[in-house]
Amino acid sequence: MVSIKDIAKKAGVSISTVSYALNGNPKVTEETTARILAIAKELNYIPNAAARNLKKQETKIIGVFLTNYSGAFYGELLQGMQEFLSERGYDLIVCSGKRSHRMLPERMIDGAIVLDETFTSEELLSHADRGHKLVVLDREIPHPNINQVLLDNKAGASLAMEHLIEKGHRTIYAVSGPSGSYDSNQRLKAARQVADRHPDIRFIEISGNFNKNAGEKAAMQISAEMTEPVGVFCLNDEMAIGMYNYLSGTPHAVGKDIDIIGFDNIEVSQYASPRLSTIDYSKHKWGALAAEQLLKLIASEPIDHERIYVSLVKGDSA
Repeated sequence: MVSIKDIAKKAGVSISTVSYALNGNPKVTEETTARILAIAKELNYIPNAAARNLKKQETKIIGVFLTNYSGAFYGELLQGMQEFLSERGYDLIVCSGKRSHRMLPERMIDGAIVLDETFTSEELLSHADRGHKLVVLDREIPHPNINQVLLDNKAGASLAMEHLIEKGHRTIYAVSGPSGSYDSNQRLKAARQVADRHPDIRFIEISGNFNKNAGEKAAMQISAEMTEPVGVFCLNDEMAIGMYNYLSGTPHAVGKDIDIIGFDNIEVSQYASPRLSTIDYSKHKWGALAAEQLLKLIASEPIDHERIYVSLVKGDSA
């Protein structure tokens, strides 16, 4: 690989002169700069981004870490981040997998937005202690270098449960997400609290995984157990759509025998028949706000933790 040392040798100048010329420094005359740039082009010189970034202490790149890329959830969230960052001269790189975690300590990015349960809180605290700037969307961590932008899961789950209770259901199922998911655990905790306030409610929990297959499996169990109309709170829309898929092949009709409510208001839920009741919030705003908070952290501006508020969207059978 060609280095600035090679360019300096061919141009008959010092390495520092080449460095100044490549970076447009006025210390070098226009004539010398033009000659050095021509030689760099001739030798097919490619700047060492890692070395340049180390010197400048910035990359103008933000990393967002996700557990995986599956499902219809992430598009609007990432779009909100990308649009906000692009307007401010930053690029966004999307990462998944434990090896990608090295991008933080190796300073390949200026900061990170984390929605990734494979990142342990201890690992994030270790990075924060070393001065890395982080915004977390999926946990609560007190640290001056970590900001939290969280969904109001408690309010959303409470709205979902009260909706099913108002429809007269005395048996309510809750289909949870992965055991390590902060959002799932917060929603399930709030659902239990609502159920506890209604001793006449029979509240049954089913372990899920935030995907359609988990919804189909839960629907199979519920369909086999039910002896009267029931309400089901799926802790995300993906599982609710899976329930619709399974129930379409059974005698149990959604909206008549089974009322289902989801969480996230993903686009596909609008086309379910009957229209799925769900908990809505702006994923675009969530992403943009997370990006805004991270840039404020990087600039050492004072900020508070933020919360994304939610609302109930009633379906056709509501």
